[in-house]
Amino acid sequence: MTQELIDLKNSILEGRYADALVIVDELEGMSKQAILRNIESYLNILLIHLIKNQIEQRLTGSWVNSIRNSIKQIKKLNIKDNKKSYYINQDEWEMLILEEVIEDAIADASLEVLNGKYTRSQLSAILDRNQILTTANEFIALTYTYSAKELPAIMDDYLAQLAGGEDWISK
Repeated sequence: MTQELIDLKNSILEGRYADALVIVDELEGMSKQAILRNIESYLNILLIHLIKNQIEQRLTGSWVNSIRNSIKQIKKLNIKDNKKSYYINQDEWEMLILEEVIEDAIADASLEVLNGKYTRSQLSAILDRNQILTTANEFIALTYTYSAKELPAIMDDYLAQLAGGEDWISK
């Protein structure tokens, strides 16, 4: 990115504004890609913990924290600087992101679920993928409806509905 900034500065100083605009577009694209990669990273963490929850039928405080933090960070990263639009619109998640990221999440979760009891393909075969995607979509939808301040309390209600959620919430 440093070279792009140098080129941008030189283009402006030399009055080559069309070239400068091309560089600005490239920089915007690079920035958006970086944001999307960060969102995918948090989405992967969310999916791993939802997979662990579904297979192990329990919910730990650590998993709750990871799920909450993932949703909080997705909300923070997804909203554009204008605070009115998003990098990923609510109706784009399943097709654009969830379907791609779930395969990585299954591979990563296979190392953690029941201390690595299942291979990636075994875990993939026993997993209710549709339920995981539905739950992830429900959590992500909360980021479009609730403020960052409201989100933790609302998430508690949803987390309590997961397997083992009643035990977790009653502690």
